[in-house]
Amino acid sequence: MRTRLAPAVAVAAALALATPAAGADGIVRLQSAQDVSATMDALEAAVRDAGATVFARVDHAAGAESVDMELRATELLIFGNPQLGTPAIQDDVLAGLALPLRVLAYEDAEGQTWIAYEAPATMLGGLDGIAEDAEYVGRITGALENLTAAAAGD
Repeated sequence: MRTRLAPAVAVAAALALATPAAGADGIVRLQSAQDVSATMDALEAAVRDAGATVFARVDHAAGAESVDMELRATELLIFGNPQLGTPAIQDDVLAGLALPLRVLAYEDAEGQTWIAYEAPATMLGGLDGIAEDAEYVGRITGALENLTAAAAGD
């Protein structure tokens, strides 16, 4: 027997599937439609367009190559926005260990590009001065979701 989902339930289910969720390890992963370099170019552009600061872009594969080692394409972007991050550091200075934000793009063994980042609730949640429901945790989460979705080609 088939049942029909109420429209509100159907919309909620669709949103849950569309929004990347952190795994048990607290890491959010989403597939990218582009290669690693193009994904990071798109992420960097999205970050700058959002008014945030790019502090560094690290090419781990190039680093490995510089010491005669091999690594599939892997790049890290380090970026932040003081309007979002400063309140967390004001509440607990140790939030400065987790901020600025870091997003990794990498190629897996099958050639698929992935984007990964630590969920803000995970990276900030263990700090004494940070409330679980702190507004900035939600804002940082939303920013990461939007920026990585743009980079993934969604």
